[in-house]
Amino acid sequence: MKHEIKYDDDSLEFDSSNNMENGRYNYKYSNIYGDDDIDNMDPSLSIYGKSLPEMEDTMEEIVDIINVYRKERRDEVGEDPVEHLAFRIKADESMREKCRMRDLPENTDSALNKLFDAIGIRVVCAFRSDVYKIKDFIASRDDFEVIEEKDYIKHSKENGYRSYHMIIRYNGFFAEIQIRTISMDTWAALEHQMRYKKRVEGNSSLIASELKRCADELASTDISMQTLRDMICGIDNKEE
Repeated sequence: MKHEIKYDDDSLEFDSSNNMENGRYNYKYSNIYGDDDIDNMDPSLSIYGKSLPEMEDTMEEIVDIINVYRKERRDEVGEDPVEHLAFRIKADESMREKCRMRDLPENTDSALNKLFDAIGIRVVCAFRSDVYKIKDFIASRDDFEVIEEKDYIKHSKENGYRSYHMIIRYNGFFAEIQIRTISMDTWAALEHQMRYKKRVEGNSSLIASELKRCADELASTDISMQTLRDMICGIDNKEE
């Protein structure tokens, strides 16, 4: 069954401190509850209700699966296709605001079945070819149901935004996965920052034009770096 996916969140909100701690992923769930332990959270306070702990486990499983693939690639070719990844469960108030924007009831059904980015994962790669390797790996798994894909790398948005978006369903939950290069990630982060700066109304057209130009230049750099990498890998293969 195909779902109509509307991508309106170029910059998923992530906490840069995502990491492993005592065998568990340490990440910030919500700007409302701060660092409260999800296991001890009153489900009645969350739009996700009693599903919140299971969502956390599902997100960690997806990240673990990606990390296993990374290790396999390192062992096989000596290179990690991923520079870094970030992940988050969408903050409660952010999800409620999105429900209001879509004229949806602010309840668990809307958050988990009508919207598709309650779980967000961003995979950042050094090279464009690695983006598509990660995409192909995710699409190849029988336990990941790919609901929708959007290739904003080959078909960038008007503002210059580039990334590969996937909506998957795993363990009964939807997750949005964004895969992009370091250059694409840098541009998206800076564009997101500047978009919310004050007093830009008078120069909005010029700023938009310059951001688009920067995005195109970074895309050209990505292609050049990919070409160089392919040349170096070709030389290495010949020497072997």
